[in-house]
Amino acid sequence: MNLSVMFDFIVDRYTNRTAIVEGDRRYTYSQFKQEIVKVASSLQRMGVEQHDRVIVLLKNRVENAVMYWALQKLGAVYTPINYRLSTKEVEYCVNDAASKAVIFESVAQSAVLHATFQERPILIGFGDVEGADIDYYELVERSPGSYNEPLISDDDIAVMLYTSGTTGKPKGVPRSHKNEYAAAMAHIIQNHYQDGESTLGTMPLYHTMGMRSLLSIAFLNGKFAALPDFDAKEALEILSNEEITCVYFVPTLYHDIIYHQDFSKYKLAKLKKLGYAGASMTTSLTEKCIEQFNPEVFVNHYGSTEIYTFTICSNVLAKPGCAGKAGFHQNIRLVEAKADGSSLPDDVVQKGEIGEIIANLDSIEAFKGYWNRPDATAKAIREGWYFTGDLGVLDDDGELYVVGRVDDMIISGGENIHPLEVEDVLSKHEKVSEIAIVGEDDEKWGQMVSAFIVPKDPSITVQELDDFCKNNPKLSNFKRPRNYVFVKQIPKSPVGKVLRRKLRTGEYELYQDENKKIVG
Repeated sequence: MNLSVMFDFIVDRYTNRTAIVEGDRRYTYSQFKQEIVKVASSLQRMGVEQHDRVIVLLKNRVENAVMYWALQKLGAVYTPINYRLSTKEVEYCVNDAASKAVIFESVAQSAVLHATFQERPILIGFGDVEGADIDYYELVERSPGSYNEPLISDDDIAVMLYTSGTTGKPKGVPRSHKNEYAAAMAHIIQNHYQDGESTLGTMPLYHTMGMRSLLSIAFLNGKFAALPDFDAKEALEILSNEEITCVYFVPTLYHDIIYHQDFSKYKLAKLKKLGYAGASMTTSLTEKCIEQFNPEVFVNHYGSTEIYTFTICSNVLAKPGCAGKAGFHQNIRLVEAKADGSSLPDDVVQKGEIGEIIANLDSIEAFKGYWNRPDATAKAIREGWYFTGDLGVLDDDGELYVVGRVDDMIISGGENIHPLEVEDVLSKHEKVSEIAIVGEDDEKWGQMVSAFIVPKDPSITVQELDDFCKNNPKLSNFKRPRNYVFVKQIPKSPVGKVLRRKLRTGEYELYQDENKKIVG
């Protein structure tokens, strides 16, 4: 089933239910479809055809969701990218995708207008922007009102997401209608969603988590409350006023919401289903979520853009930090971690040993390879398995714990140290707000464990943190940090992933005017 047909089924089932909300704007499913059809008709008249890629540089707003479904109607490819990208990054993605059109808003105006395109796309503006060929609202107001429906195959590409490009140029990840349908259904099953759920749509729609929230809620004729710019207080207001029932966030958003000074003033009784992904959640934050929300469902989802689900842990309350077992459409293995990428699917490690996590490409959720990047495809895909670059270990129950990246692993004095195991210990210190562990070059040990701390209490000292590590039975002495840096904030990507490379290169602001070290 392609997504265009699926959307028609959705609308016919509950025409008058609320589909999407943004601020004071509310659309029923019928009203939502009317605008989608108008935009699809205008796009087709302007030359957007089946299989064309359309780059979308919009925040999470009604118009972004309309554009998504309008392109599905045309059999075109919704290709969202981060609206904060630089001119050169936008230029690269538009040229790489050979995009027929680009829709952008003011935050991305400079990057779009200063980019050099190999073939100039149609420029569609939203809001107060300059340089566009046509405004979004003209697509609605001057629409022919009908379009020629193409014959869409389940295997046609519906979406192309770009990876973050933390280790090089962004890679396009084409995903078919079949992939997206399967991922949405898996999300519904794995998060125990039911008919009529509602969610806060603040995870960016250029990210797989945002896509999953949009589709799964639509499939259930639920309500998607869009929040273009995340703000903890505004998020709390929407969660309360819209009686949101389920959310799917990165851990940092939970942290900001829970620790907001006005948290206790809001009525969140309807919010009973929590899911997180994108980064590991510390034990202390997990416990705080349980204490504050008292959820009926609390799921840790581990996956990627390329294959939506790797594993699911639906027992976070009992096993904080656990990534669980293979998802609904998936199976995984742990193999020898080799930095040179020479591991093969049969190089399986023993239970209890750390290895690289690989996922089976027979999954209906799995992509087939990167866009225009045979080199990257060959590196990531070997003998029918996707090599994630993540490190994990299986416990006695055969459940997975993700312990870091192959690239992030610290080798100090010949010993492997994984940042998360140190972070999990120090995050429980009462004076620590946030923490990130990185390996820094050291003449004696090769690498030294460095802790970057956002203090919760300005009286925090290096000595008490070191004593805390020494007295914790879960942390071996050789794993404790030898360097502490107090910073104002931990650098993160737009979806909340810690950017350890920025800490290594000094791209942070000190909390105090000195860098305090422990030696010995």
